[in-house]
Amino acid sequence: MRDQSSLSHPQCPCKSGTSGRFGPTHTLILLIVFLILGCGLFLVGTPLSSTFALLGGCGAIGAATLTAAGGGRRLMTVILEPVVRSSARS
Repeated sequence: MRDQSSLSHPQCPCKSGTSGRFGPTHTLILLIVFLILGCGLFLVGTPLSSTFALLGGCGAIGAATLTAAGGGRRLMTVILEPVVRSSARS
């Protein structure tokens, strides 16, 4: 018969709280990707207004995703509620 201590498994790294954090490495990678995407669109001949709109939209989607994934649903509600109300009046 096996000892109970030999059956114990090490804690899963996904439960340690370190996964899913947005760190400096992620920031650097996103910065490089955005610079490459912006330069590529400019070299192809995309107007700057369209390039900035596309990159701004990508940034907004990324920020919303990070907020939702990070447990900031209340923060997202506080930020998005006035936007939705103002668009409903228009």
